[in-house]
Amino acid sequence: MSLTLLYRGQNVRFSLKLSKPRWLAIVGGFAVVSGFIIHAVMKSEDVPEHLMSATQPVQPVPNTTNDKQIVALSAKIAELQSHVLRLNALGERLAEEADIPKEEFNMVALPSSGGPLHQEVLTSDFSMTDLTNQLNNLNHSLIQKENQLNLLESLALGHHIENMSYLSGRPIGKGWLSSYYGVRKDPFTGKPTKHKGVDFAGKENAEIYATGSGVVSYAGERWGYGNLVEIDHGTGYKTRYAHNKSHLVKIGDVVSKGQAIAKMGSTGRSTGPHVHYEILRNDKQINPTKYVYRKPKT
Repeated sequence: MSLTLLYRGQNVRFSLKLSKPRWLAIVGGFAVVSGFIIHAVMKSEDVPEHLMSATQPVQPVPNTTNDKQIVALSAKIAELQSHVLRLNALGERLAEEADIPKEEFNMVALPSSGGPLHQEVLTSDFSMTDLTNQLNNLNHSLIQKENQLNLLESLALGHHIENMSYLSGRPIGKGWLSSYYGVRKDPFTGKPTKHKGVDFAGKENAEIYATGSGVVSYAGERWGYGNLVEIDHGTGYKTRYAHNKSHLVKIGDVVSKGQAIAKMGSTGRSTGPHVHYEILRNDKQINPTKYVYRKPKT
């Protein structure tokens, strides 16, 4: 076998002579090495996935069971927090109704506590199921306490409303009783007529007050009455305040005893600034005089 090489721009030709056994050895060796390479490549493609994954970074497998439990516990804790907020609001309202000073009854502030510091690590004996059951029991207990406080509040407010809806006193601050309940001479016709209320004379724009707590059932103009405010006090009682110059309340408003509801005027069938005051029991006018002079409940 002869080979030709390029050396410094010149072709150099030389002969390489190998015996037949040496050529067979070289070719055989090349074939063996090539076979090993091809075999290695083919085997790498057939490696099982679980063996291949051992050589790759391990990806964390999400624990769907724990995730669901955490979401459930988070929702339960949020529900408990809402119950606590409602209980705090109920407690504050009840404390206010009972005239308890805020500094002595604070529902929001945590109670004072203390003690020595311990460094040991504490572990819980509760499983996830036990913890969920404990939260459910606590939630049920809070619901019962909330219902009890609601009932207590209803009773307290009911007693308060009963006392405050008790009709008593005059519907004015300054002025005088100018006309009584019963038969009187009509100021326009001069003929005897039934006067179904009492009149309190005063200055124009003077404030007119509710004689008991209740709900405004009428606030507007009505024939003969002029501008009229009517308050429903419950238990069949209503009061009317007529001839007003203007109103300070509207239908549906909840008013308290002694609250200003109108300004004194002379609207409707009136000869001057005054308030025509009526008391109705089961939608029939009754004599307001004894209610005007009786003492309020405490």
